[in-house]
This record gives sequence, structure tokens and C-alpha cells, in this order.
Amino acid sequence: MGRKFIDCRAFPSEMNCSITIIADTEAELLDAAAQHAVAVHGHQDTPELRDQLRGAIHDGMPSEAAPSRAA
Repeated sequence: MGRKFIDCRAFPSEMNCSITIIADTEAELLDAAAQHAVAVHGHQDTPELRDQLRGAIHDGMPSEAAPSRAA
């Protein structure tokens, strides 16, 4: 099983957050990303938030290039 990641730079943000979260499992990654979204960005931990985060999960390791931010 390979690593998975979510790059916060892919989401629109007033603070231009540059955090990338990496984990071995989707469940671990989703929990960490939801905690980050709540603690840092002030979101509510809802099923909708987790669905959005789930859609941003990538396999492998992040590249050095910043992904484009979603509009």
C-alpha cells in the first residue's frame, strides 16, 4: 500500500495555507485533514467537508510544484 496525501494549497484560502498532510491510509489522512480544516481554517467537521477532502486525496508523494487553487 502506498502513501496518500492532501495538499492544502489546492483549496482556496485567505491565508494561502501551504500544509501538505501525508498518511499511509485514507482513514488516517481524512481524520488529520479534517482536524486541520477545523483547527486552522475554522470549518465544521461535517460529512460534506469530509467528502470534499476525500475528493482531494492523491496517491503517492506530493511534487515540488504547487497545485493550482480551486476556484
